[in-house]
Amino acid sequence: MREIIRNKVILARHIKKEDLKPGLNFFSHDEEFIQVGIWGHYEKGKELAAHVHKKFDRKADRTYEVLFVLSGSLKATIYDFENNVIEKIEVQQGEILVLLECGHGYEITSDDTTVLEIKNGPYSGAEKDRYRIP
Repeated sequence: MREIIRNKVILARHIKKEDLKPGLNFFSHDEEFIQVGIWGHYEKGKELAAHVHKKFDRKADRTYEVLFVLSGSLKATIYDFENNVIEKIEVQQGEILVLLECGHGYEITSDDTTVLEIKNGPYSGAEKDRYRIP
């Protein structure tokens, strides 16, 4: 896993295939609003304890995204909040990109790219939730 850091703030994490180890592994810190983990290499018949997540108030001040590249590849450009390009990251099939305290843009770099995107909600609509980087 590689973290993109600026001024001691984690902007994003790039989780590559080789980071996906056996067992339950999380790639996020407990205080982060989006939690990203992987269940790796479990054997048939493995049972995980049933549970319910308790209801309690949480406050998020921005939308965070997680991308999982199912097929193909993309190039992600990571921006700071002053719209400066910090880094460009190639994300391949089977890899994960966690976008935390940053702006971002994408270029699809192979045909038939399919990406699963997960983000926290509720979604307030494009006008309230985001602005375009010039």
